[in-house]
Amino acid sequence: MLDMKENSSSGVLELQTYENVEAANDTAVCEKHGTQYDKKDMNRMGKLQQLSRNFQFFQIFSIAAILGSTWEFALVIIGISLSNGGPAGGIWMFLVVCFGMLSVTLSMAEMASMMPISGGQYHWVSELAPKRHQKLLSYLVGWMCAIGWQCAMGTTALAATQQLQGLIALNVPNYIIRPWHSTLFCIAVMVFAIIWNTLVTKKLPLVEGIVIVLYVVGFLSFVVVLWVMAPHTNTKDVWTKFEDNSGWGNVGLSTLVGLLGPVVTLIGSDSSCHLSEETVDAAWVLPRAMVATATLNYTIGFIMAVTVMSSLGDDVSAILATTYGQPWIQIMFNATGSRAATSVMVTVVCVLLLFCSSYGIMTVSRQLFALARDKGLPFSDWLAYIHPSYYLPVNALLATFFITTLLSLIILGSSIAFNVITSLGQLGLVFSYLIAISCVMAKRLQAPQDLLQARFSLGQAGMFINAVALCFLALVSVFLFFPAAPNPTAESMNWSCVMFSGLLTFALVWYWLAARHRYLGPVAYVKEV
Repeated sequence: MLDMKENSSSGVLELQTYENVEAANDTAVCEKHGTQYDKKDMNRMGKLQQLSRNFQFFQIFSIAAILGSTWEFALVIIGISLSNGGPAGGIWMFLVVCFGMLSVTLSMAEMASMMPISGGQYHWVSELAPKRHQKLLSYLVGWMCAIGWQCAMGTTALAATQQLQGLIALNVPNYIIRPWHSTLFCIAVMVFAIIWNTLVTKKLPLVEGIVIVLYVVGFLSFVVVLWVMAPHTNTKDVWTKFEDNSGWGNVGLSTLVGLLGPVVTLIGSDSSCHLSEETVDAAWVLPRAMVATATLNYTIGFIMAVTVMSSLGDDVSAILATTYGQPWIQIMFNATGSRAATSVMVTVVCVLLLFCSSYGIMTVSRQLFALARDKGLPFSDWLAYIHPSYYLPVNALLATFFITTLLSLIILGSSIAFNVITSLGQLGLVFSYLIAISCVMAKRLQAPQDLLQARFSLGQAGMFINAVALCFLALVSVFLFFPAAPNPTAESMNWSCVMFSGLLTFALVWYWLAARHRYLGPVAYVKEV
């Protein structure tokens, strides 16, 4: 048994005996709206219920759908697909990514049902990995996930920023997009996200209902406008015309590089997993919400991808060279012929991406809080602090705001450098998925009887689904290291591999100097059942 102590300086309860955790959770889970299943899961994992369980199925489904923002990102990343693979490449690669990411989502949904905890991947790895590797491997996965989500938060803030700037450029002909404008907009987006996650947090259930309605109605409006009013490309060309517009010298290779566009759109299968400790009956609700969200987002994302690829007209080069900064805005303006109508459509996307940022910081901060609670980060006690009135990891929220602000400052020097850093988001998440799913597949092969019971089980199909997920993630991980175009300069080179290696090296140095003495790994607190 491990000892219990209270860290009064941070306000974090370090409850390390199973008896004390169970005694505390007898009242804590009930007071924070959890069920007996939630209490059982928290007790087994040796964690105290500190966050309020405010999310039912509809709330967690809405949050994950808005956080995915699939149809919006299908518009935003159209330039990647058109440059690498053309219209047909964009459509068929979107289908490939939908199939691959569905296998990833199903794999992770099962693990979330086994272990519904805010830590997500690193906690799953800690329980599923071979004993001699559990501590270090879970620590590294925790850092990968933290790097991934912190950088992804920067990407989300920049996406919202770019649409806001496109809206201004649409209505102010002389407006020139400046790097310092982007930095200030990114910071403003993060301020909005912080306010919504602290001062307005009690209104979130009502807002979630309104935003999900806007999400669906906005999608339908875009599809109708583009199908009715936009100039349509020949159907055969849309589905069969693969192009190498970046100069790779091989259409097949160019199309595979274009895989990254849909990956940016659909990645983030673990987003709602980090809200496990705020979900009522998480082991049942969470995996079903994940699958329902994937079904909705992949469907409407694919419809939007086909719609926009069919609405390009004859002059694709003019769309890519638009002065509005965003090719999709030019497509909407070409379709409507009206600045006012296009402005309304752009405003809808801006609003939805603002809320995507708000939900994003919620997920990112919970993952950071969980890793800090297990002593896996510098300043862990401070980061794991739960505000006694809000029942929120306020310091983790503030730390995420600070990190994203620092990332946004990089735009002042080079927008390319910022894009390279935010691409770390995809690298961190993809590798965390790879390791977690590898661990559960290895457990299936070596000791299937030792797998935890799940209220969402893949059954006999689990092995096949895990294998498909790993093959897909392995393919994606290769192309994540590719530059945006062939023959890159030192400035345009994709340095994310170097930066990712550097961050993991820092994590290992920190592990050797301090974390190995404090970080035991979540499995150390798990109660045998």
